[in-house]
Amino acid sequence: MTWTAANGTPVADGLPLLSGVEVHRAQRRLAERLAQTPVVRSDDLDRLAGARLWLKAENLQRGGSFKMRGALLAVERLVSSGSRGVVAQSTGNHAIAVAMAAREHGLTAVLVLPRDAAPTKVRRIRAADAEVLLVGMTLAERMAAVGELAAARGLDVIDPYQNPDVVVGQGTATAELLAQAGSAGGSLDAVVIPVGGGSAVAGACLATEGRGIDVIAAEPAAVPALTEALNAGHPVTVATRTTIADGLRPDQIGELPFELARRRVADVVTVDETAIAEAMRLTLTHARLLVEPAAATAVAVALRIAASRQGSDIGVLLSGGNVETGLVTSLLLDHSENSQIPERPKFAEHSGH
Repeated sequence: MTWTAANGTPVADGLPLLSGVEVHRAQRRLAERLAQTPVVRSDDLDRLAGARLWLKAENLQRGGSFKMRGALLAVERLVSSGSRGVVAQSTGNHAIAVAMAAREHGLTAVLVLPRDAAPTKVRRIRAADAEVLLVGMTLAERMAAVGELAAARGLDVIDPYQNPDVVVGQGTATAELLAQAGSAGGSLDAVVIPVGGGSAVAGACLATEGRGIDVIAAEPAAVPALTEALNAGHPVTVATRTTIADGLRPDQIGELPFELARRRVADVVTVDETAIAEAMRLTLTHARLLVEPAAATAVAVALRIAASRQGSDIGVLLSGGNVETGLVTSLLLDHSENSQIPERPKFAEHSGH
């Protein structure tokens, strides 16, 4: 069954029917409102990988992450419909982006984060004049709080995974990556996208539609939400363990991202905490880019899959750079006190799907 949602997006069986066309339209809408972040190459990383890595530096984006893309589109649509204010849940970067986008339009914004949210991210949200509520540790707890706030205060919800504007907006980062690599003489065989709630990988699936490019999902082994959803055939809540990749902590992938991912994702690769930390150090020391662990998860997976893709072009979405200074310091100190970087770092991973 197909019908049309209030925002004009076709919907089938309760989910919007999205395509690459919406991503290209979103690029035009966002063109003057975002930084076109660079795609960075590193000879050292390329030698280590045995492939050409094209790093999309969304850590340099407004708000410090690619999440600004979807938030701008979603807030803009709500403003045009007369919204009184917005509420959203997040582990951090989506909340920062919604707060900044809401401030541009003079909207009230309330953001719900886990109790142990990164202080750096909380400070950035408050700096955008938004209200922060720290609630529980699970996605279900945050979503329940969002529902209560929306009802009590008459706020519009901007879901980080289910909102079609958010998914389409996130896809513009991958679309830019493809265009920039192509302009520089690259022809991407695959793109590696970090997965938390799933908006980035869903957007990448739309942006690569019909291009013959593999979409590889990168997950921390501690929170394998997409892996377990694919195994079950539907989104499930996973038992989570501690991970430094706080941006990839949602314990369930969104239904809309899952439907897009299960049709288009070529592989899901999980990496352990040691691999994520090492990839974060390598990205800083070799590519001179400071990224958060969520982005480093994609680098870790790119280095892993390069072993079977020697000489190929692999795009990597560096999703954000809102990282705690203390974490960076501890990682660098730990590295300096241990052995030298091996010729190829060891990555503990599981490949599924």
